[in-house]
Amino acid sequence: MADTVGSGLEEGKETGTETADKEKDKQKTTHTTKTVSEKLSSTPQITETLGFYERKVNQERKRSLSDLSLLRFISAELTRGYFLEHNEAKYTERRERVYTCMRIPRELEKLMLFGFFLCLDAFLYVFTLLPLRAILALIRLITFPCCGLNGTRPLQPAQVCDVLKGFIMVICYFMMHYVDYSMMYHLIRGQSVIKLYIIYNMLEVADRLFSSFGQDILDALYWTATEPKEKKRAHIGLIPHFFMAVLYVFLHAILIMVQATTLNVAFNSHNKSLLTIMMSNNFVEIKGSVFKKFEKNNLFQMSNSDIKERFTNYVLLLIVCLRNMEQLSWNPDHLWVLFPDVCMVIASEIIVDVVKHAFITKFNDITADVYSEYRASLAFDLVSSRQKNAYTDYSDSVSRRMGFIPLPLAVILTRVITSSVKVQGSLALICAVLFYLGLITLKVLNSIVLLGKSCLYVKEAKMEEKLIQTPPATTPGKPPNKSKNKFRAPPGISTDDRLSTSITSQPVQQSESTCPLQPNSNSGQFLMTPDAEEKDITQAGMELKHRASKKDLLEIDRFTICGNRID
Repeated sequence: MADTVGSGLEEGKETGTETADKEKDKQKTTHTTKTVSEKLSSTPQITETLGFYERKVNQERKRSLSDLSLLRFISAELTRGYFLEHNEAKYTERRERVYTCMRIPRELEKLMLFGFFLCLDAFLYVFTLLPLRAILALIRLITFPCCGLNGTRPLQPAQVCDVLKGFIMVICYFMMHYVDYSMMYHLIRGQSVIKLYIIYNMLEVADRLFSSFGQDILDALYWTATEPKEKKRAHIGLIPHFFMAVLYVFLHAILIMVQATTLNVAFNSHNKSLLTIMMSNNFVEIKGSVFKKFEKNNLFQMSNSDIKERFTNYVLLLIVCLRNMEQLSWNPDHLWVLFPDVCMVIASEIIVDVVKHAFITKFNDITADVYSEYRASLAFDLVSSRQKNAYTDYSDSVSRRMGFIPLPLAVILTRVITSSVKVQGSLALICAVLFYLGLITLKVLNSIVLLGKSCLYVKEAKMEEKLIQTPPATTPGKPPNKSKNKFRAPPGISTDDRLSTSITSQPVQQSESTCPLQPNSNSGQFLMTPDAEEKDITQAGMELKHRASKKDLLEIDRFTICGNRID
């Protein structure tokens, strides 16, 4: 019993000792915490604001006067450093933009040169091959009753279009004789410089509007003349379409004549102020286009417009030189007087185009390689028009693509040449025949070189397979079955052989029930990689639905004044 009580007392003592030790430890911890907090409160709180350290006034020491010295600030500015490699992606992108701007002149001039010869080919076609084709079509039409061919067309659709173009050219040429060029020149010369500047700008806008609507008028005429008709009374509708086309070509030719006359007045002015104002108008074009948003298709429209504008300006300069040389009895010394002004006009056009395209590609993150795609698209039009049973003639394709309609320009140039150059005597007639044969030779050589270059560009862009596909025969909204659209050539014939065969072969007349093989320019097939062609039809349909608002390059028609609008 006593042992039990003793053990209980000892345990109580030990418990009390442990409790006392715990209380001492708590007191030490509390004292340590207070000491730390006092030390923290005694230290000044540093707050960083814009690189400067703010301290409490009552706790910080006074700064020495040396800390606020101008020498220390200048020393810091002179020794301050930075590291460009910390933002490598940004500066690499800026460097690539500079390289792109340096590549733009070369790539743009390649496209411009190719487009210039395309326009030249379509323009020479009106003077060389179109008269011969129209004469052959008329001979066939006259001799058709004697041939005894029943159940066949007297003229093929292409021949009908050639005859219509020939009649339009002849009628408009004789109508232009009633327009007095001398009276128009003196009327424009009597106006003030500001009026002439406004007139010239209005003429440029009117020329674009005429080019936009003119090809639609001509297409309506061609389709009305060649569409299948069940009744003979339906042919009467051709007459109003023909007169509308004649009126359009005549008015457009007068518009071009006024442009050429205004430019001639600017060349012949003594102080050259009007010519300087006209050249400055090209630089105003930079302001209206550089700071707009452009996509690849909009830039393609602008490039085609620049090609057409440059070619038209060259023809206007030719008309001005012819008129001035005629007035001075073809004195060659006066040609050297006109030469500096001509060079100034051409140089201003080139500089404006280069600066405009360079900054448009810079601001819209478009690479310089896009101009090779534009060139391949124009080459595709040329190659596809050389195939048998093509959709349209090449000159009409250029008209739709670039807005360049050669008929009015050919009418006014023919009128100026015939009034400036008098063909009298047998020697002059022989010279005219030799000149015509020279034009035919130039046309043929130009066509051969362009066709070879176009085939090369099409092969580089991997678009040759699209030239040997049939058009989709499905209903709208359903994608065509690609396995049935491929043209299967005999075994042992390569793609290059098929391409050259389809281009060089002549069109064969087929029955109306047979669907001809025509080049396919569907929007979903241009610039499409082989991997993309292997996707299933569902995915292709979804992509076409999402990209319905964005047209493909092969679907972009002529440039209009509204071609630069942003959707």
